[in-house]
Amino acid sequence: MTVAWEGTGLFPGEGIVRSWIGRVVFGLGGFLVVAGLLGLVWAPGVVEKTPVDVMTITYLDGEAGKLDAATGELVRNPIYAISDTRTDSDVSTDDVVAWVSTSCVMIDRGGERACVDGSPDMITASVDVFASDRVSGEAVNEGIDLPADATPHDGLVNKWPFNAEQTTYQYWDGTLGRTVDAVFDRTEDVQGLETYVYQVSVVEAPAEVAAGTQGTYSTAKEIFVEPKTGSIVNQTEDQQRWLEDGTPALDLQLAFTDEQVETSVADTKDSVSLLTLIEVVLPIVGFVGGGLLLVVGFLMMRRPAARPVAHREREVVGAGR
Repeated sequence: MTVAWEGTGLFPGEGIVRSWIGRVVFGLGGFLVVAGLLGLVWAPGVVEKTPVDVMTITYLDGEAGKLDAATGELVRNPIYAISDTRTDSDVSTDDVVAWVSTSCVMIDRGGERACVDGSPDMITASVDVFASDRVSGEAVNEGIDLPADATPHDGLVNKWPFNAEQTTYQYWDGTLGRTVDAVFDRTEDVQGLETYVYQVSVVEAPAEVAAGTQGTYSTAKEIFVEPKTGSIVNQTEDQQRWLEDGTPALDLQLAFTDEQVETSVADTKDSVSLLTLIEVVLPIVGFVGGGLLLVVGFLMMRRPAARPVAHREREVVGAGR
């Protein structure tokens, strides 16, 4: 005696499980595609903004010749400069960030480096209150609650725009109280970080060379900017000041300290990596990975057609004849 055995090749419920897994995979693919789209379209407008909770201290050093009133000669000494720049989050808005910047240049006597008010070793000191656009870096004077005595600013002040270009920008010079040209000069590698180098040149311009003292002022600056973030990672300056009668009053050379350059580069590399992750890696993973998962999920959700019934005769042992 023979009997027929038949089957579809699927265990009971396999089609349902396969369909549910397909839906999960399809949903994950859709999520990744949406995430990629957000990274491409929405994220740049959110992450490419200056934070409103910044607090940075920048250290520079160099040499300066300062006028000795007793002898009428310039006396040269090693110097250091400290710039404390922080945001005022209570005043800042979604589009504009308010800043308070205090700075000093001191003769370096080998002790602790600090700004000491009233010290005979203080060469210059200043306090600056201003606001800037969180994307372009341009100074903003309207629509924000700055102190009534805050000096109106123009141009770039303490950072370049995101995605800086190889062009000329207007840059604020606090000594002159107006903008000057910051001219793109070259690209330069700074500890593995590509920067754009901008040059600022002022030649014997009328200025207040000391409190209540008029004279002339010259400076040559090089500003090293990481273009993606607009962050300044190094700066050098060669500055001279003269009294109205032509007497030299100051001859100063300053640059970021080596440690400051290392810190600035490390912080900027972290920021660049974050922007790259959100704006480049996320869209690639979202569109490529998400697209593949959508296809796989769709194929899994399609219930396979039932296989032809398999017939196989089997002899039953002991069957009657």
